[in-house]
Formats: sequence, structure tokens, C-alpha cells
Amino acid sequence: MRIRDYTDTDWAHVWPIVSDVLTAADTFAYDPDWPPETAREVWVERPPGRTSVAVDHDGVVRGTAKMGPNRPGPGSHVATASFMVAAEARGRGVGRALCAEALDWARRQGFAAMQFNAVVETNTAAVELYRRLGFAVVGTVPEAFAHPTRGRVGLHVMHRRLGTAAAVTGKRLAGSGGC
Repeated sequence: MRIRDYTDTDWAHVWPIVSDVLTAADTFAYDPDWPPETAREVWVERPPGRTSVAVDHDGVVRGTAKMGPNRPGPGSHVATASFMVAAEARGRGVGRALCAEALDWARRQGFAAMQFNAVVETNTAAVELYRRLGFAVVGTVPEAFAHPTRGRVGLHVMHRRLGTAAAVTGKRLAGSGGC
């Protein structure tokens, strides 16, 4: 799996992934009725942020990520990121590779931490992955997400510092006991 910067020509391959996630409406607080143009405007980050794609050995885009400052001004030292993986590629390390690359990018950019503002608590695969990568749930907003089959569920706020002691190195997180 290779992670590289998104280019405008990637949208034709990213849109089906984004569309599937939006249509499922079970992991992102995005409108499932957004047309491709609106989704693109929301998903593709402008500098100082970054959008990336995960490409397999056959050149097929299997996932995408967006990252940047969590907030402007006094909050700009904390990064945030979001990840989407093609349905047929889930469980194969694509999300982990995208998240590890986002952490490395944030560290290279000088961010002090990374925070996810709205991780749907029923998205247990993502919650577990983020925990293995050193994130902790620092709070949960109860009933903040209208899940299509489970009703109102909580949104976790997850956080981790980006100091060198918690650096992502190769296949495992230093000091984490493995990922």
C-alpha cells in the first residue's frame, strides 16, 4: 500500500468511496444527499491541510484521508484527520496506513497533537484502530449522531500527543505494545 498526495485526477476514484460512506450514513456526520461537487469541496483540503490516497500495488485507490489544523488561531497547534476506505478494502490495513501517514504528516508539520472530534461510538473498528495508534477517548457527546439502524448514539472525541516518544515507526507505534 502506497500513500501519496491526492491530485485532482483522483476524484473520479475517490468519489465512489466517499459516496458509499455517505450513503451508509453510519460513520460520518455528512449529508448522504450531497452531490459530488459538495462532497469534493468538503473532503479535499486546502493548504495548510492535505488530502491523500492509499493506492494498492495495482494502482487502484483503496482509501483516502484528509488532515489539517483542528481549529484556527489558538487551536491551530492541534491537527485533525478523517479517513475513508473502500468497502472491499476494509480490514486489510488501509485505514491503519492512512492514519499512520496522517500522524507522521502532522508531526512533520509541527503539530503538538491530533484530535478526532466526532468518532461514532458504534464504529468499533475505527475506535479500536485509533486506540491501538495511541488515541484515547477524552469525552463522548451522548446521542449526538443519528445512526440509521441504532438510533441516536454518541460521538467520541479522541486525542493523542505527537511527541517523539509516541512516534509511529514502521509497522508499530513505539511504546504501544504493537498495532
